[in-house]
Amino acid sequence: MKALASPFVAALVMVLSAPPAIAQNIGAENQLDAIIKDGKLRVCTTGDYKPFTFHDKTADNYQGIDIDLAKSLASSLGVEAEFVATTWKKLLADFTTGKCDIAMGGISVTLERQKQVFFSEPYLVNGKAPIARCEDEAKFQSIADIDKPDVTVIVNPGGTNEKFVREKLSDAKIEIYPDNVTIFRQILDGKADVMIAESVETELQEKLHPGLCAINPEKPLQYGEMGYMLPEGAVVFKAYVDQWLHLAKATGEFDRIYASHVK
Repeated sequence: MKALASPFVAALVMVLSAPPAIAQNIGAENQLDAIIKDGKLRVCTTGDYKPFTFHDKTADNYQGIDIDLAKSLASSLGVEAEFVATTWKKLLADFTTGKCDIAMGGISVTLERQKQVFFSEPYLVNGKAPIARCEDEAKFQSIADIDKPDVTVIVNPGGTNEKFVREKLSDAKIEIYPDNVTIFRQILDGKADVMIAESVETELQEKLHPGLCAINPEKPLQYGEMGYMLPEGAVVFKAYVDQWLHLAKATGEFDRIYASHVK
């Protein structure tokens, strides 16, 4: 007999074969039905993380890879995508208190987050890479190069960038800067020497800020994966999101969206 390839089918088999008490609990937590009934998919996103999520305040709309993919996911369910503003510092708290159904926008999969939420299958393998003024590129090739008392590392608060910097750097000066949109300008202006962020972000910011160079983004300082944050226990909803993501990649939709924001 052929193995069941679809995560959605696998989840349904698990529900149908589960003992009555477990099956009832899974049904009670079926986020998928609630979203369809409500007619909207509430998406928590920070809006400050190009190319994944960016809130254009002048036009009051969201743009980015994960914004377009959120709209695709909502469309597949026959509902509207509604974007809920959050910050990296408040992301987990906002999500676990039920402010949204899914969180999207360049979110790193971490074991600490996994303790409180589900994640979709990873949609992008990514890692941390430095970005600095191009004339300083040769100076910051490794963690050891960066972790020196005369080096100022700038970082946005509350996310995995800050976590990485605090875990890996003990001698460098760490400057917390709250605006993740204008943070790269601080390096160009000489107020900081380097930032460590996701490699794909550093490549984009290199294009947006002439004078900045992404340093070895093809060889990140740390392995990482990105995924979509889902409610803990929402087995059927996770299976649906995983299958939608699989089809988006198989049909080329994912690649088209990604290329429209990165290349």
